[in-house]
Amino acid sequence: MSCRSLLILLLVASPANAQPTQPDPTKLTLDRIFVSDEFRGDRIPTVKWLESGSYTTTEPSKTHKGASDIVRFDAAGKSELLVLAEKLIPPNAKDPLAIQGYELSKDLDVVLIFTNSVKVWRQNTRGDYWTFRRSTGKLAKLGGEAKPSTLMFAKLSPDGTRVGYVRENNVFVEPVEGGTPVAITTDGSNDVINGTFDWVYEEEFACRDGWRWSPDGKSIAYWQLDTRGVKSFTLIDNTTENYPILRTFAYPKTGERNSACRVGVVSATGGATKWIEVPGDTRTDFYIPRMEWAGNSRQLIVQRVNRLQNAVDVMYADASTGQVQSVLTERDGAWVDVNDDPLELVENGKAITWLSERDGWQHLYFASQDGSNVKRITSGKFDVIRVLRIDEKAGFVYFIASPDNPTQRYLYRSALNGTGRPERLSPAQQEGWHDYNFSPEGTFAVHTYSSFGNPPRVELVSLPEHKVVRTLASNDKLRAALAKLTKTPAEFFRAASGGTEKLDGWLMKPATFDPAKQYPIVFYVYGEPASQSVTDRWSGNQYLWHLLLTQQGYAVACIDNRGTPCPRGRDWRKAAYRRVGTLASEDQAIAARDLLKQRPYLDPTRVGAWGWSGGGSLTLNLMFRHPDLYRTGIALAPVPDMRLYDTIYQERYMGLPQENGEDYKRGSPLTHAAGLKGNLLVIHGTGDDNCHYQGVERLADKLVELNKTFTMMAYPNRSHSINEGKNTTRHLYGMLTRYFNDNLSAGPKP
Repeated sequence: MSCRSLLILLLVASPANAQPTQPDPTKLTLDRIFVSDEFRGDRIPTVKWLESGSYTTTEPSKTHKGASDIVRFDAAGKSELLVLAEKLIPPNAKDPLAIQGYELSKDLDVVLIFTNSVKVWRQNTRGDYWTFRRSTGKLAKLGGEAKPSTLMFAKLSPDGTRVGYVRENNVFVEPVEGGTPVAITTDGSNDVINGTFDWVYEEEFACRDGWRWSPDGKSIAYWQLDTRGVKSFTLIDNTTENYPILRTFAYPKTGERNSACRVGVVSATGGATKWIEVPGDTRTDFYIPRMEWAGNSRQLIVQRVNRLQNAVDVMYADASTGQVQSVLTERDGAWVDVNDDPLELVENGKAITWLSERDGWQHLYFASQDGSNVKRITSGKFDVIRVLRIDEKAGFVYFIASPDNPTQRYLYRSALNGTGRPERLSPAQQEGWHDYNFSPEGTFAVHTYSSFGNPPRVELVSLPEHKVVRTLASNDKLRAALAKLTKTPAEFFRAASGGTEKLDGWLMKPATFDPAKQYPIVFYVYGEPASQSVTDRWSGNQYLWHLLLTQQGYAVACIDNRGTPCPRGRDWRKAAYRRVGTLASEDQAIAARDLLKQRPYLDPTRVGAWGWSGGGSLTLNLMFRHPDLYRTGIALAPVPDMRLYDTIYQERYMGLPQENGEDYKRGSPLTHAAGLKGNLLVIHGTGDDNCHYQGVERLADKLVELNKTFTMMAYPNRSHSINEGKNTTRHLYGMLTRYFNDNLSAGPKP
């Protein structure tokens, strides 16, 4: 057919005044979720607290599209423009700097601006830094002759006269208005890393910013990692150029040598580094994941973790001599979690705060600086999930906990003297998930609240009465769009496990539910000690995609097995020790069968599972170990063989492979591949620096050897998140949806 004939046919077939088809507001589509902005929530401001309940934030500029102003708000809501976007236009440029981060000097005169950022593994931590002085209007670029986007972790000195930063693995200092940078370290290279971290410290200890100004601004403390001797891994990029581009980096797999790690103190004007004498060999036996100044410019607080990660030593270090004194040691028969929050000095600097599970529940303790006494501050059969503020003057500690429901989070406070019961401050009528960002005085906080299927509401509240001062983000438009969607209420349930404990789960029933019929069910799984999945909070596009499945006739469920980091006590969490993969698959299968028994409207012949990363590994284990139950599985970015993963994560939960080789073998899906009977789709990014594509190739090789039928999709040069490149996310979820539709037969059966 000619083009002209086709055009005539289209004109004849289409009404003259045809209007574009509008999507049914009650029905979800992949494009509505992943392409349109229809379900994008309100912009949530990033609040930087000042004194007396005032704060700064960025707001869209009214004069320059895509740019931002920096605005100050007081407690009453009165605003003041601190920096207009038009003041941030560099010489010979048309547009203002895009503010991707900023810091203000104490007198609010100097603004340090982060812009032009690029991703370093997980986060955009490398970029350009500029300073702007409000009193003079001077805008200055930092870094001297540095290449674009090569500066990291810039910070103003305490007096606001200088800026320090990391550049190409060395620490530099220069005047706040620009000038000649002074190299504080000079031995940085591809192998020797100053002021930041190697891959495994960043990924597993959340270590990124690796240097600190002393409180008086005269010294700098920093980490140095030496990756020489660490075995490297190579990623292959076959899509960018005509020939492969190789990206090689130090990656210690289980049982292998780590980077040498040490902490040093150097003058902020340069000179020799005084190395802290932390005993032990960090290449084979120890880690140093935390370091802070001890509230003064003479001492550091350093945390040393042994290789098995079942002992943490807290040490005070003399910054001038490098000598250390151990003040506290935390030990556990399984592992000790490294606290993400810095230790706080209390009791006039005579003690430090410490979170410990030593009584079976995680509670707050005060440990004396001389190591003579450790006293418990909170108590009870519940976990203190996170300490938010210690108010010694008023005699209270504020913390996040959930004594009655481990799927939720609330703000509590307790008396520091240990008397009385914890007092819940989060509103009684707001069941779900609460988080808080306290002001320095603790009289105000940014309160974020959401629940399952209900997007967050962000408010400024006064404390302790929890009175709403004003709303920062309501998400009312998103809430209205969600209200139009066809759905049935989600429910939380408990099901049997392989032990005496019941497991928490959530269930989304089919949107047009008829209890007299049977429906297929898809389980979303994770199951490892790194993350809790059954939470009563908003989960964004993942919730929407699960809701789409329910509209197509599926039930969707999620269960947290023993060993996941739920606030259910030490024994619950540590049950996974040396049983990763094994315990999770056992608990998940028992709970799934229990749920099927409880709910006769769930079809036991149409059970599927999907998961990402550790959830991908669990999906493989479920398909291989319980093929009579799980008929279809989708494993995204799994680790089929635990021996291929990194030292810090895998050894924390499994011990050393040289000593516990059978545990590694028993927990790895690869060992059980012969059990596959159902439909399996494995998806992986070939550029995954975290869970390497190597593992999926090893799995595929084994399945071929066993003559097992499976489907495999490799996303070229995508990372662990499989989201780089145009249309990738839409394509990925389209594939997941089709695979379940093709293999689980969506919809009810009589």
